[in-house]
Formats: sequence, C-alpha cells, structure tokens
Amino acid sequence: MPITRDEVSHLARLARLDLTDEELDRMAGHLDDILGAVAQVARVAHDDVPPTSHAIAMTNVLREDVVEPCLTPEQALSGAPAVEDDRFRVPRILGEAP
Repeated sequence: MPITRDEVSHLARLARLDLTDEELDRMAGHLDDILGAVAQVARVAHDDVPPTSHAIAMTNVLREDVVEPCLTPEQALSGAPAVEDDRFRVPRILGEAP
C-alpha cells in the first residue's frame, strides 16, 4: 500500500516542516521507495542470518594499558613560561575575578 500525500502532510506537520504541494507529492514517492527497500530487506533476512552492524567482524585494536614511568612535576613544569603552586600559570581570560 503506497504512502499517501495526506500521510506525508501529517508527518510534515509533526516534524514542523512547511512543505509545498509539489514537495508533498515528491516526498510521498521518496518515502514509498524507502519503505519498499526496507520491506525487501526484511523479506531477505532469515532466522539463520545473524543481525550485524558491520559487514566484517570488528575487533578491538587498542594495546594493553601498561603503567610506565612518567615525568615528575618538576620535569613537566621545567619548560613552562610561568609556574604557580606546582601548576602551569596561564593568563586570565574573559575578565574573570580571582
């Protein structure tokens, strides 16, 4: 059963879209094509075919999380242009009060 122009008009009102008569007619055809394609896929899918989100199997490619030595605060701050209380000091922005 093809989607009607009135159904498209109703959907457009729900979506708060202001469509012209020509757009309503065109969208009815487009939506009908989309629904037909979805119905065709539904006919092809069988119980023996598992649902998938990708055409190929996806695996996690991240490395193991390994704890390694890191910089000391002194080493990290050694190249900073300004330091205050063992932290990077940056200029105040937007006129914020301290």
